[in-house]
Amino acid sequence: MENQPKITAEDFKKIKSNEELLSFITDNNIPFRSVEKELIYEEELRKLQIELVKLQQWVAKNNKRVAVIFEGRDAAGKGGNIRRFMEHLNPRSSRLVALNKPTEVEMGQWYFQRYIKELPNPGEIVFFDRSWYNRAVVEPVMGFCSEAQYRKFLVQVPEFEHMLYEDGVVVIKFWLSITKKEQLKRFEARMDNPLKHWKFSPVDKKGQELWDRYTYYKAEMFTNTHTTYCPWTIIKTNSKKIARLEAIRHVLSKFDYDGKEDALTNLNPDPNVVMRYYRSVIQND
Repeated sequence: MENQPKITAEDFKKIKSNEELLSFITDNNIPFRSVEKELIYEEELRKLQIELVKLQQWVAKNNKRVAVIFEGRDAAGKGGNIRRFMEHLNPRSSRLVALNKPTEVEMGQWYFQRYIKELPNPGEIVFFDRSWYNRAVVEPVMGFCSEAQYRKFLVQVPEFEHMLYEDGVVVIKFWLSITKKEQLKRFEARMDNPLKHWKFSPVDKKGQELWDRYTYYKAEMFTNTHTTYCPWTIIKTNSKKIARLEAIRHVLSKFDYDGKEDALTNLNPDPNVVMRYYRSVIQND
């Protein structure tokens, strides 16, 4: 251990960037695997975020309308993914939608009405942290809607999304797939971190108790709402950082934006992490 390569304070003073630090660690065979992994992740994220800025400029220039939906069990990483997507985007043409439970007035409206007003305007990218798909899984599991409301939703949602498709709105639907064990681990981490207490709710706690019920409704959702014009894309999210990178890659791969050919990194998502739903797919949850 005495002769093991080390990095000194003097070395740190000379290093000006994460890239230089990573090169120094590699060239000198310094055993900082966790640091190395973090630096690789940060550099890869930076390159992908540069591409997201290009994509946003192209969307604005061409008046495209893009909606990216993040669904999944509690603690699957929806918020963390969205934060990395939006971190360097222009807030004038990007938006986060994370609606609270419906008001009494909204409960008397057509179910999709409160979501329609949140759809992207020309030149805008909108990120949905949960969406109209609340009625597909969370609401029936928790008893927040009737059986009739649930059945009507399953009939109407493909038609609703087809109208969006015909009108030129690009809808990308992500399901973030997490194992039961990993979900529990993240719940416990939230309770141990005072800064994340707000994330934990009684509904979260029920997520473990009602795991199989969630699984049933998730399968029904895929069967009834996975279409050629608006498919579901599943992302395995037990590794948060890999999931974030691959989700960004997937979105970038869907557009032929200006400057894409000059990307400094691979824009094709890993098929072992990102996959289109099909009945025989092996999912985490």
